Amino acid sequence: MRTLGTTGPRVSDLGLGTMGMSDLYGPADGAESIATIHAALDAGITLLDTGDFYGMGHNELLIHDALKDRDRDGVQISVKFGAQRDYDGNWLGFDGRPAAVKTSLAYTLRRLRTDHVDIYRLSRVDPAVPIEETVGAIAEEVEKGHVRHIGLSEVGADTIRRAHAVHPIADLQIEYSLLSRDIEAAILPTCRELGIGVTAYGVLSRGLLSGHWSKDRRLAAGDFRSVSPRFGGDNLAHNLALVEGLRDLAAAKDATVAQLAIAWVLAQGEDIVPLVGARRRDRLAEALGALDVSLTRDDLDRIQSIIPAGSAAGGRYAAAQLAHLDSEQPVVDN
Repeated sequence: MRTLGTTGPRVSDLGLGTMGMSDLYGPADGAESIATIHAALDAGITLLDTGDFYGMGHNELLIHDALKDRDRDGVQISVKFGAQRDYDGNWLGFDGRPAAVKTSLAYTLRRLRTDHVDIYRLSRVDPAVPIEETVGAIAEEVEKGHVRHIGLSEVGADTIRRAHAVHPIADLQIEYSLLSRDIEAAILPTCRELGIGVTAYGVLSRGLLSGHWSKDRRLAAGDFRSVSPRFGGDNLAHNLALVEGLRDLAAAKDATVAQLAIAWVLAQGEDIVPLVGARRRDRLAEALGALDVSLTRDDLDRIQSIIPAGSAAGGRYAAAQLAHLDSEQPVVDN
């Protein structure tokens, strides 16, 4: 178990990210998704991460179905809100207005059929609404008991400070992996200074670090990796070559490449909780095996030599999506 920051909940060492069970990675099997959630809970995972826009409510309904006969108080549900989408799944922007906070939360609670969410966070900063207003509205829901903790998602150091000044922030959810390490410069130190935990998504870089990817793999319709810069052409070949460099060390540790990559994130600090996006029980079992991988200082140095910070080819999102990320905006020196 790990504690999310100084004010957040105690959660399992690994969390389960459920987005792919409903959206953005092609078709998923509903029965297998629920079986995977059950297997995660049985293995001791307590943190389930979702978003109200994953399948436009489908993911929250799926989690409700999976938790029907489970102890609600034994699970922490982390929910992102604010992303606006139409019937066809097109992205329309982000809404962080106080009224949107309260409306989104009400619908989430109805879909989950619970009276509270454990962590509630805006998925992306709304450029038209000061973060203080959004966090202040969530804080009102904390007072009512509908939200237990407030989180952030993909925000930079300045926004973290402004949000935390309004209400204690439990954790920042942000991409962090061997191929995505930009947070180490300013964002992670700021979180540590303020006592804010990190829930790291994309720890396998959407499959690149899994050890199972190949340059010939065909993507299903609707899989957003088809437009991801890291999965295209020469970038993909370069990135897969980096990953191949991990195989010998993984074998020496009696681990898979995926387990080594997850273990690396776990080793970056007790204040970081990796979210694994397993959609199937076999992938979940592999991810859980990372908890048995112990990395020495020599191991960490060797990994650093194989995949140095900044060595990935291509951005983690397309340029248009990166423009929406507060975490990717240049730091202004005051």
